[in-house]
Amino acid sequence: MIEPWTPWWKKPSARSISLGPDGSQLIRQVNAEDTAVPYPDANTDQEASINEIPEGPESPLPSLKQLTRTEPSPLLAVHLVDILYSYCFTLRLYNGDWHSDPLGASTVALSMSKVMGQDAKPETVPEALAACIEETCSPAYRHTGGFRFAIGLVDDIIAILSLGQNALICALCDFHRLVEVGKSMLKVEKVGKTERAQGSPKLRSAARKLFFMTCWVHEQPDEAWPSLAHIVQVQKASMEELETGNWKADRKSKPQSAVLIEEL
Repeated sequence: MIEPWTPWWKKPSARSISLGPDGSQLIRQVNAEDTAVPYPDANTDQEASINEIPEGPESPLPSLKQLTRTEPSPLLAVHLVDILYSYCFTLRLYNGDWHSDPLGASTVALSMSKVMGQDAKPETVPEALAACIEETCSPAYRHTGGFRFAIGLVDDIIAILSLGQNALICALCDFHRLVEVGKSMLKVEKVGKTERAQGSPKLRSAARKLFFMTCWVHEQPDEAWPSLAHIVQVQKASMEELETGNWKADRKSKPQSAVLIEEL
């Protein structure tokens, strides 16, 4: 019997993730509730691998000044919400095991994230979430649970943000690994030349964005994340007031209210 997957950000050990001052991975203290059985078989090994906290960077993260000469966009906090939604959607869709189909998982992730898949630049949290939720409720993904599933994903975003910087870095590193493996699989899978030509640049671009976002998160103050989590929570409450069936129509008929994002 397959055990229901518990997202790593819901596990007690997620509250005690340790990374070095430079953002690199340290030895993580194992929580008793996360400990595997003494003599795991192959199936247990696979289960453990998809339930453990994803590792952080293997090497120190470079400073933003080393990556760019220009000031980072003030909208990166908004874009982070889009990226986290896509990450949580993909992991839940694959029951935590994106390793079973990294190319498929990376394709799903880019279709869900407008920031990575379409180079979109949403300016507010409502705008970023609305695009993701519309995609979740589209015919392609409606089978996952539609609007209620989407609201659950917003809860996931809030949970990860509430865990703070180290959890965010681990999530982004895991997402970066997913995209990198998907990119590698694209080279060896039997796909058409057109599909490979279209997919490879998108995956390379997504990997670069994820790495830059990881470095940006590393340099933000700790108080940035509770503030952003609160903004997402307020937007979630606003969306829940809308009926599942007509929320999209309501969004089109009403102008988006300006939501001020505190400068992080």
